[in-house]
Amino acid sequence: WSGPSVKVQKPLWPTSLKSVWTGLPLGAAFTFCIVSVETRVQIQESVRGKDVFVIQTVSKDVNTTIMEMLIMVYACRTSCARSITGVLPYFPYSKQCKMRKRGSIVSKLMASMMCKAGLTHLITMDLHQKEIQGFFNIPVDNLRASPFLLQYIQEEIPDYRNAVIVAKSPASAKRAQSFAERLRLGIAVIHGEAQDAESDQVDGRHSPPTVKTTGAIHPSMEIPLLIPKEKPPISVVGDVGGRIAIIVDDIIDDVDSFVAAAETLKERGAYKIFVMATHGLLSCEAPRFIEESAIDEVVVTNTIPHELQKLQCPKIKTVDISMILSEAIRRIHNGESMSYLFRNIGVDD
Repeated sequence: WSGPSVKVQKPLWPTSLKSVWTGLPLGAAFTFCIVSVETRVQIQESVRGKDVFVIQTVSKDVNTTIMEMLIMVYACRTSCARSITGVLPYFPYSKQCKMRKRGSIVSKLMASMMCKAGLTHLITMDLHQKEIQGFFNIPVDNLRASPFLLQYIQEEIPDYRNAVIVAKSPASAKRAQSFAERLRLGIAVIHGEAQDAESDQVDGRHSPPTVKTTGAIHPSMEIPLLIPKEKPPISVVGDVGGRIAIIVDDIIDDVDSFVAAAETLKERGAYKIFVMATHGLLSCEAPRFIEESAIDEVVVTNTIPHELQKLQCPKIKTVDISMILSEAIRRIHNGESMSYLFRNIGVDD
């Protein structure tokens, strides 16, 4: 099987490369940029009639990463590979999976491009919304990282029985409830938001207009006047006093909301604060903000490389999920059932 290798300025043969997930040698393939900054991919061994697994992690330059994968998948397709399985631990643009005003559902575009390029199967982990699977017309295995994060809580937090699982917004309450039920812990939900938040300018909070208009409508018809959305002050539903607060989410990128939640929990009496998420994008100044915040530890999986961020902030810890990805690859190649990887997984995980 084959996977994207390191991007270089001139073609190089990969030497003694090993996959960290399966222990198999990587296929002889490489990517490089030509003078016009176009991405070029060459497969330098036969893939005719073989099962190809294209492993691609998302780098900082996400658009280049996507093009590398699409071109490599298309190259394998035109080289008569029997099947082409994409292994994307983090599905890029997954947060753009809902329609915003005058926007687009970019996740649907990503799915269409991958299917058109030649993917026959997709392995990913913790999609931002499970409905994204419906954008594909190929099988999608949406693996879960929750068993690894739960194991970390039980093994690395000695007094976790005195903890409470926290959802930093009502939207993530289902995930928090799933964690709390498995650990037999209580749950708390942070509700409301800071005053004068920027979000009220992008989510249409002040729309529709607060005056009745009948310009283009028949005089006898009027659009009902809707009540504008209110911004309730921040409140914590649940007791966190004298407890360990464990905030759970699927993606941690812009850490402002997590830092604000940690400060709120600290004010309510929580004496230790952990943040647990599957995908640690940790963009821009996130490591510095975490280091200066009330957060004691941020735990993420290695679906996205974040070694540089860990050097900048010792509070960031990594949970290895390579085992479940390698087992998924093995089972798909051998035609075995995938249900074993989803045992004890709930709908809300």
